[in-house]
Amino acid sequence: MITQVAETQWHAVEDDRVVGRGDASRRPDGRIFLSIDAWHGAVFDQLADAMLADLPKPLYTVVDEADLDLTCDWERAGFTIRRREWEYLVPTDPRATGLGSALPPSGVTIVAVGEADESPLRELHRVIRDEVEATVGWREMPAEVLPRPGGATLLDPSKYTVAAQSDEYVGLVRVVPVRQPRIGLIAVRSGRHRRGIARALLAHVLGSLHHRGIDAAWAEVNESNGAATALFEGIGARRASSNLELVLR
Repeated sequence: MITQVAETQWHAVEDDRVVGRGDASRRPDGRIFLSIDAWHGAVFDQLADAMLADLPKPLYTVVDEADLDLTCDWERAGFTIRRREWEYLVPTDPRATGLGSALPPSGVTIVAVGEADESPLRELHRVIRDEVEATVGWREMPAEVLPRPGGATLLDPSKYTVAAQSDEYVGLVRVVPVRQPRIGLIAVRSGRHRRGIARALLAHVLGSLHHRGIDAAWAEVNESNGAATALFEGIGARRASSNLELVLR
């Protein structure tokens, strides 16, 4: 028996025992992501049927690509693969990254995490978002930095290190301070590409983590983002796993 126990939660019950759970969560960009934890395939199918009947489409989910059974479960429910995202383990030791001598170009300074002014940070974020939207599309960026419905994006300066030139910000890197830090976004304004700003930002952030005794950070890169892939692999990052984002339209 499938029971909706809350607006975004479903339980599968058999002989008074919960044998499966389904959850729906709305990401900052408004997309709804599903997760199902079930004892066996039949329970998964029952939960999926109940959730899909109650929720508006499109719907999304993310699975570890190595979990073939779970991927098949979602495909059986009608989901298709939308994109693949590589997970990189990024060393912080300058001897491993080769970033010990990666200084910002002349006229550019690095503003440490938490010290950026919110107004120019928000303006830089808006400009970068427009530049990305005009090329690959902002929806290809990590979900935690996507705009909310209506275009607004919540920015927390305590998570950003920025590159400043004259009276404006020209590049940024966002680090999520979880147990093992995660690099959620690194971007430089289009007119300042190929000047070493991204490497200088990474050098600062990874060097600071290394100084705090943190050996490695995580980064997620869309497989179609060749520039980001080259940047991380060029500093010794190791591809550790991959996730699939699936969609039901």
